[in-house]
Amino acid sequence: MAKTGTAPRRDEAERTLKAERGGAAAAAKLDRLIHERVRLGILSALAANDTLTFAELKGLLKASDGNLSVHARKLEAAQYVAVAKSFQDRVPRTEYRLTALGRRALERYLDHLEALIRAARG
Repeated sequence: MAKTGTAPRRDEAERTLKAERGGAAAAAKLDRLIHERVRLGILSALAANDTLTFAELKGLLKASDGNLSVHARKLEAAQYVAVAKSFQDRVPRTEYRLTALGRRALERYLDHLEALIRAARG
């Protein structure tokens, strides 16, 4: 997700990491909401697609109905994803899309990870 204007954020993240002692403190500052595997998968999939249905996300992430539902609700509560429910041929259809807030949070998370990686490599 390279966009113009992201280099200053990355540089800032790197300076912060270098100023901190040890990687544990820096890793602890990762967005815990996003850091979970299924939630990171949901946000990443939605960053690459305008919308995805529950069934599409379930297949992509190889998650159970209950597991996906719980994680999607947490992202919805944080306003990282928006949910639209409808019916198609009398079958319920749930569609998810990434919000602007969710996209910014994912970009910050990825910038932080990249800075951690660069700091670890020296």
